[in-house]
Amino acid sequence: MTLDALVFYSPVDDPQAWRKALASELPDIDFRVDPDVGDPDEISFALTWLPPKGFFHRFRNLKLVTNLGAGADALLNRDDLVPVPITRLSDPGMVSLMTSYVVYAVTRYARDMHIFERATRRGEWHYVHPRSLSEIKVGILGLGELGAHAAQTLSGMGYDVYGWSRTLKNIAGVACFAGREALDQVLGQCEIVVSLLPATGDTRALLGARELALMPRGAKFINASRSAVVDEDALIEALRSGAIGEATLDVFNVEPLPRNHPFWTLDNVLITPHLASITIPALAVRNVAESIRRVRRGEEPLHRVDPRRGY
Repeated sequence: MTLDALVFYSPVDDPQAWRKALASELPDIDFRVDPDVGDPDEISFALTWLPPKGFFHRFRNLKLVTNLGAGADALLNRDDLVPVPITRLSDPGMVSLMTSYVVYAVTRYARDMHIFERATRRGEWHYVHPRSLSEIKVGILGLGELGAHAAQTLSGMGYDVYGWSRTLKNIAGVACFAGREALDQVLGQCEIVVSLLPATGDTRALLGARELALMPRGAKFINASRSAVVDEDALIEALRSGAIGEATLDVFNVEPLPRNHPFWTLDNVLITPHLASITIPALAVRNVAESIRRVRRGEEPLHRVDPRRGY
């Protein structure tokens, strides 16, 4: 029997960790790391993150493409990818990592740690009296698997949490809203806003100068989803003027962030290198393997991406 071959491509993930993890679940998979793909006609499966333009032209017999992450926008509307199922990863490890990032970023502002960080650099003992977490309104934009868990966790900690999504959700302890008019309402009430939105046709530049201006002056903004959701120039201007008081940013229009980018010069911006939620092979491999098994049986894979919705 001819072995099914899988091609792996990622500029950040460890191929050997994935090779080892998949071997434990699917020992009959021939794991190949780009560019050493052998005969491209033998490739049935692809496991990728941010594949370059034209990457898929070689592979005429693909049956499944698995995206190494939750956001699949880099795999949509491509001219090099034949119509095959695209799946995104959805595993407990990614959810836990994203929730830990959001909890840290929100609590850093809620407990005034950004103020104490600056005081430390100045060598000053600077006291700010803590507020009750229940006084602090936090808005979570995007209530998919990652956003819903983060919102519920923050609510359980005592924050006053508002959630916004494309369609109305029901999450215990979270005031949920949907629709464009409701977005204005959420932005206008929340002093900390977290974007966990996917990049779709509906969300691109969703947060522009008008939307940022709706937030209370001095509000804090956290983006751990996709840079395309925010008008970067408008955000820079809002941070410079103080309309947005602070920002924690994990995603950017150009990555790595260029050395001459204005974000580096802003004292009120914390930059992290796109790691809010990453894939841990040992935790995600069962998800990947099960989708391959299903496709082999002629069934639907797990977590198939709907190109019309963008996720």
